[in-house]
Amino acid sequence: MIIISQIILQLIFINFLFQNFDQRNYSEKIPNSNLSIEMIFIPGGEYTMGNKKSNANTQVSSFWMSKYEITWDIYQLFVDESFENTDLIIKTKNDIITIDGFSGPTVPYTDMSFGMGKEGFPAVNMTHFAASRFCQWLSSVTGNLYRLPTEAEWEYACRSGTSGDYYYGDDINLIDEYSWNKNNSNNSYQMVGQKIPNKWGLHDMLGNVSEWVADSYDVNIFKSKKLRNDPFIFSESKYPKVYRGGSWNDEPVSLLTHKRFYSDNSLQKRDPQIPKSQWWNTDAPNIGFRIVRVNKGYSKSHRNIFWNK
Repeated sequence: MIIISQIILQLIFINFLFQNFDQRNYSEKIPNSNLSIEMIFIPGGEYTMGNKKSNANTQVSSFWMSKYEITWDIYQLFVDESFENTDLIIKTKNDIITIDGFSGPTVPYTDMSFGMGKEGFPAVNMTHFAASRFCQWLSSVTGNLYRLPTEAEWEYACRSGTSGDYYYGDDINLIDEYSWNKNNSNNSYQMVGQKIPNKWGLHDMLGNVSEWVADSYDVNIFKSKKLRNDPFIFSESKYPKVYRGGSWNDEPVSLLTHKRFYSDNSLQKRDPQIPKSQWWNTDAPNIGFRIVRVNKGYSKSHRNIFWNK
């Protein structure tokens, strides 16, 4: 068991910040491209995080989440940018944020889609660090602050007001209608948005590709039964980081709203570089990500933590 130094950050959102919260879905157009990211409004609320044996009462504030997993054509815009110790400027409505010495992804030594598809297909094989840096880049080009969802936000959005093992209920026999999994994926990820979405309109929350969340893994996350407000668990260690949802390569029994997966160095076991790449995994064709946006500012320390800076 990897022992990690953990800081539990309680991101307590002040109620007045949400009095004028825009509760509409919207499309985030990416400048200098014909691409956009569809964002779904997720109303805040309280739920029981975890399974029926290990659970914790959790309060989550409102946020937006991308309707689909981030696709290769969108991720490639970030990869193709030329960054090398660049000062990244993020201009929001209320602030100007300068990120010193920003660098972008290295060019991978092979096609990281492994021939499974690019346009409209989920991007995979990026590290947790790279997914966080994508959010930083996207924030700079759009003026809205994006990041990976916390584990609590991800599960809350996935459940979409339900309490079963799957976001449609508990009947595993229906899983193929809602997900791409080992039984129906033909050993490959699939184009996003083809399966039935959950009640809040989010596609592929279970199956297709697993999704990075912001948190570090903590085996004791459900020990406390007290109400937790917007919990987030952080460690500076590279491993273990949490990913959720299960993938095209997982059995249906693993595609649960509450099941947790965590990373280790096996995700880079075929990486020939020394040291290993901070941008690319060679053995994670089943892990991608989606993004969230909240209607609040962050302190510099919180921004740096969420963006893996």
